[in-house]
Amino acid sequence: MKIRLKELQGKRVHFVGIGGAGMSGLARIMASEGVRVTGSDAKESSVLAALRAVGVRTEEGHAGKNVEGADFLVFSSAISPENPELIRANELKIPCLTRAQALAILMSESKSIAVAGTHGKTTTTSMLTVAIQRCGEDPSFAIGGILKASGSNAHKGTGQYFVAEADESDGSFVEYHPFGAIITNIEHDHVDFFDTPKSVFDAFADFVDTISMDGFLIYCADDDGASSIGKAVTHCRTFTYGANEESDLHIDQIQLSPSTSRARALWQGRSIGILELQTPGHHNLLNAAAALTAGLALGLPATQLLAGLATFHGTGRRFELKGQVHGIRVVDDYGHHPTEIQVTLETARRYATDGRLLVIFQPHRYSRTRAFTAQFAKTLDRADHAWVLEVYASSEKPISGVSGLSITKLMKNGTFEPNFMSTISAVVEEARPGDVILTLGAGDVSSLGPLIIEALSLKYPEKK
Repeated sequence: MKIRLKELQGKRVHFVGIGGAGMSGLARIMASEGVRVTGSDAKESSVLAALRAVGVRTEEGHAGKNVEGADFLVFSSAISPENPELIRANELKIPCLTRAQALAILMSESKSIAVAGTHGKTTTTSMLTVAIQRCGEDPSFAIGGILKASGSNAHKGTGQYFVAEADESDGSFVEYHPFGAIITNIEHDHVDFFDTPKSVFDAFADFVDTISMDGFLIYCADDDGASSIGKAVTHCRTFTYGANEESDLHIDQIQLSPSTSRARALWQGRSIGILELQTPGHHNLLNAAAALTAGLALGLPATQLLAGLATFHGTGRRFELKGQVHGIRVVDDYGHHPTEIQVTLETARRYATDGRLLVIFQPHRYSRTRAFTAQFAKTLDRADHAWVLEVYASSEKPISGVSGLSITKLMKNGTFEPNFMSTISAVVEEARPGDVILTLGAGDVSSLGPLIIEALSLKYPEKK
């Protein structure tokens, strides 16, 4: 079903699960394009309130009557086939679009750049958006996280570019057909959808086949998975980036501090300037190198791209400082795969300097927990202590024998604590000045940050 944006303008499009990070962004852009957008979500949230402020009608809870009168329906892969709105839409023969199909419609109106990869998609998409903006462009963007500079995860720009995060979790990123693409890395994840590492690689191979013949692919030369895909591409231009000296965009003279990072950038053997970031970690230098390479591939000036990257202050839930009380810093991060967690803990350890690293981790999905139990345990033991919560199901049914406890049984420095309030009490009791408390995971563990700060404030009241 090939649909153009003009076919949606003036029509009513209903979003099932409109409160999600990706869905809310698409709803916002469609509303700005003259589409009558409505939507529903399981519970009320600040996201729904923000959508109502721009004219989107939202409903709390899912019910068949919500879709009556809609011309199209958009749903995400997280929505169950048993959802009453999806069932009712099928009964009424309302055309149904996946989130990826809806995003593809919006991307088709612009010169699009899709950012894919197992890790780093959100940050790289955000960095590229900020870098392009610094060049005087007004790109459209759709990001799976909140861009701190704008406080938004999506925007309909007036410029020619559309920067989009390409989620591979269900293989639907083959819908996008971008002008250009970035692959940050490739690793086995989303085991509920991809049974084997090969199935993940096959999905990425299908994705790169959809890139425009006059476009480009950018991939990380430091990553074996991305390189294996990128080296096989012949239908479009390819560029590489990384610390590998053979990269088109090579970073060297790397300097990592507790809260910033810096490197020299060389483009095809020639120094083009210093890559300076207000975010810590070697992984963020690689993310920035990817964004810089994409900007150069688009013909944008290196000086302005570097200046834009220097102003980047991160995205929500990506090593985000939530607050500091009595010298104890509370940081939140979305990491939920062993590789992501390892990189985050390395960054957090550097950030903590002489302090200790105390982690609260919430496993995300039973299938992922079962697949990576031993890796989670080994990685989390890098912290001085880790409290492991119960698994955040994310629509999955429990798997017998799989829980947060199955991780801590393999740990030296781990405690299984399924109760949120007990976990807060334990970490606040343990923390002392100089420590870093890290809440970690893709579920609702992020909600603990403000509560921890409140508890620390009660323990260490400000002196007047």
